[in-house]
Amino acid sequence: MDIRGFCQCWKWQVVCSFLLCSWGWVSGQLRYSIVEESEPGTLVGNVAQDLGIRRAEISQRRIHLRSEKYQKYFSVNPANGGLVVKDRIDRESLCGSSPSCLLQIEVVAENPVELYSLEIEILDINDNSPTFSSNDHIIKITELVTSPGARFALEIAKDLDVGVNGVSQYTLNTNPYFSLSVKSRKDGTLIPQLILEKVLDREEKQEHNLILTAIDGGEPARSGTCRITIVVLDINDNPPVFNQSVYKISIRENLPLRTVILTLNATDQDDGANGEIQFSFDGHTSESARERFSLNEQSGEIYVHGIVDFEEQSFYELSVKAEDKGFPLLEGNCIVHIEVEDVNDNPPEITFSSVTNNIPENAPSGAVVGFIDVKDEDSGKNGEIKLDLSPNVPFRIRSHQNRYALVTDGNLDREETPQYTIELTAADLGSPPLYSKTSVTLSVSDINDNAPLFTQSTYNAFIKENTDPGTLLCTVSATDLDEGVNSDLVYSIVESQIDGSSVSSYVYIHSSDGNIYAQRSFDYEQIQVLHITIKVEDSGSPHLSSTVPVFIFILDTNDNPPSLLYPEHSEDLIVQEKIPRSTSAGYLVTKLSAVDLDSGHNAWLFFTLIDPINYSSFQVSKHTGEVRTVRGLQESENMEQQLVISISDQGNPPLSTTVTVLVSIADEVIVERPKSGDFLTNSKPPSDMTLYLIISLVAISLVSLVTFMILLVRCLRKDTYDYSSSCCFLGGSQSKAYTDQYQPALYLNTDGTLKYMEVRMVPPGSQGQSYQTNLPPAPELQDFSIVQPLEFPKLQDLVQDVSAEGNCSNGPSNVSESYFH
Repeated sequence: MDIRGFCQCWKWQVVCSFLLCSWGWVSGQLRYSIVEESEPGTLVGNVAQDLGIRRAEISQRRIHLRSEKYQKYFSVNPANGGLVVKDRIDRESLCGSSPSCLLQIEVVAENPVELYSLEIEILDINDNSPTFSSNDHIIKITELVTSPGARFALEIAKDLDVGVNGVSQYTLNTNPYFSLSVKSRKDGTLIPQLILEKVLDREEKQEHNLILTAIDGGEPARSGTCRITIVVLDINDNPPVFNQSVYKISIRENLPLRTVILTLNATDQDDGANGEIQFSFDGHTSESARERFSLNEQSGEIYVHGIVDFEEQSFYELSVKAEDKGFPLLEGNCIVHIEVEDVNDNPPEITFSSVTNNIPENAPSGAVVGFIDVKDEDSGKNGEIKLDLSPNVPFRIRSHQNRYALVTDGNLDREETPQYTIELTAADLGSPPLYSKTSVTLSVSDINDNAPLFTQSTYNAFIKENTDPGTLLCTVSATDLDEGVNSDLVYSIVESQIDGSSVSSYVYIHSSDGNIYAQRSFDYEQIQVLHITIKVEDSGSPHLSSTVPVFIFILDTNDNPPSLLYPEHSEDLIVQEKIPRSTSAGYLVTKLSAVDLDSGHNAWLFFTLIDPINYSSFQVSKHTGEVRTVRGLQESENMEQQLVISISDQGNPPLSTTVTVLVSIADEVIVERPKSGDFLTNSKPPSDMTLYLIISLVAISLVSLVTFMILLVRCLRKDTYDYSSSCCFLGGSQSKAYTDQYQPALYLNTDGTLKYMEVRMVPPGSQGQSYQTNLPPAPELQDFSIVQPLEFPKLQDLVQDVSAEGNCSNGPSNVSESYFH
């Protein structure tokens, strides 16, 4: 029967016992048996089924071998949980001549994490034949002296197989002079001995050739032979004799080299060379014993020759022979049993295996981080171990039946401590105790527990009106303390309505870099400030977010030309006026009133007479728009004069409107003063615009004067008052820093009927907003009066003057001036 047929005769066996624990350990053991030389893919046993894991859970539990040493020979099928042979298994290479070959393998099941122990017994098959170290063995026997019944040691055959497959019998070919005797040693080894049946007569036969056959007990049986040559020698009739047939001693492991452990004593009754004795190990002494012990041939002292390690081997048997120097040589034999006693010479060994590479920072207390294996090769108290770990870490050791697990023992925060280095210390209970340490590095993985935060509490952006769509307004930036996908930020605009339209029709934000772009061209005259809310959200699960307000200030540009309000005119801006020929110098012909929808300098207007040389009889006031005669009119003057007047603003570039005034000269002119109702009916602006303008201009002047006087008085009285609490002013170098950082600007609100202005301190580069107009006086007044443009004090100069006194504003001024415009 071949090996494969032999393997098929075996049935794999499973012995299971379980004791489940609540924290991830499973105490118990699965035991399987498999014959050596089994084909790869041979099923050893279904681990999942034997562990009670349902078929539907097998893939989720991810069952795998934890013992790297034996992963070469076995593997677990992830589909069905079957333990199969992975590679050729040679029992002799794994376990040598040990009578039992048990492989301790650990299996890990995840979700939840559980550890199981497997014990796989490798069964021997008869794949090795008995062999002798030498094919020829010579035995010299002295004639006559050696009596029938004398025994001669023969070489032991070695068979790498064990149990029934080992050497089970010896046979000797038929011979009238010799027979074979087989004895069994303590360890079960068969010792063949040659027995002399008849007295040898050298003169009758000098040599006897025998064949010794060693047969094992396998199926089929294998055998090996050794040729034995018996040489008959002449008389030396007394062999050496030991005073004991068996010596028993005990020694401690790790004895120094050349330490004498025993002195043998043997005697020979012969005289001379036949009585001189030499000691040596015979063929029954194992190689491992020969490597560790030596024998003095002359004195019979046995001494330590190599390292004696209790953990490697605790018992040795030496077979010693004593030979005389006679002819032929005679020998005596004895057995020496050496018991090795353990000493505490092995420190504990620590092995840590991590369940996961990274620990989530929200791991609950008591979660298993990894398994700790601690073993000590010593025995008894020397092999008992106490395990500790470094203090002040959120971890602890949990033990159960000499097994250990590292579990969490507190809250983990990756942002505070992303990595832990834990020192494990194991000490045995020997005397003195031995220690070993190992460091374990554990990384904490991130979860999304930090919302993104903007780098500023508010953002301001400034853009000129009529800027092209797609212009970059500003960039918002946020940070997230988390990492990886949890810190990938996405920016968006919180939906809202602006003048009935979605905010997304005004601006657009790039989702990844936070750049805010204009979606349209803005008109300052329609909207001055956009208030939007930006939202930033991370990509973690669940998403976390935060918001920030963004103010977009629209800056005015000179995009509106002046428009004529008064007097009445045609669509072609032609005004007709009549004056008497008797008019003297300085006569008011008419007054032009115009308005510019822009603000600031873009709305400051001035009037210019085009081609004043040809119309030397008239002049136009640059600021008021009054058209007056320069001298009295002459008879030769044309009856109709055409004045072309340009109304220009002070923008850059300036915009202008041309008005044609047709002046008719009559001998007599009846001046009809317009009534209030007529003016209100014919004027294009609102009927009460003139009254509002007069009131607002007067109010602006008065309030400005009072405000600035208060500021000056409070600054001059700095020695009496604490300006840090009353005026919030600062002195010295801070004053200059403030005036460099902020400058005064005039802001106008033009919504509705109620108009008001504010004086604000703003960063350089932002433009104040002003509204400057020239309107005719109220129609209730009997004549038009000239309204001079209002010149506002330079607030920047005022702040600098105050700074020179040693005080300046601590921030943007809240001083404001409100007016009815």
